[in-house]
Amino acid sequence: MSTTTQVYKVYIKATPEAIWDAITKPEWTERYGYTGLVDVDLKPGGALKIRSSEEMRRSAEANGYGVPELIIDGEVIEADAPRKLVTTWRMLMDPTMAEEGFTTLTHEIAELQGGYCSLTLIHDLTGAPGLAAMVAGGDADPNQGGGGWPWVLSDLKSLLETGKPLAG
Repeated sequence: MSTTTQVYKVYIKATPEAIWDAITKPEWTERYGYTGLVDVDLKPGGALKIRSSEEMRRSAEANGYGVPELIIDGEVIEADAPRKLVTTWRMLMDPTMAEEGFTTLTHEIAELQGGYCSLTLIHDLTGAPGLAAMVAGGDADPNQGGGGWPWVLSDLKSLLETGKPLAG
């Protein structure tokens, strides 16, 4: 079994606390990316659950497919607010990807000069080739369920810097 690790880094004009809130609070996660509602118990062993939002379900139905209520689950490995969050992460929306099991997702936030931070997302996708292809995004259309981490991070950056997501 080979190891597949994807690393993405984005620079955001925001505080570490604002970025932390944007990745750990549902009132933020419902405003960018795929609009899932995060529920995370920020301690080692705490549960990670991401539920589909009404907007996500409506968009999926318009494109001819359904979305379950619980779309991602996992467990917190490390939570060091507002610097680092490491969780296991399993995609439940597609049965094939759910069968690939849990992967490891790390968010690292570093404060830089001038009011900027770097947000590095590291996704260890060992044994999950289907999920690896999906989260890489490539040229997939985010409006059709594609775009992956590059699109999610771009959308997050836009929201934090302008108050509006990319599509907003």
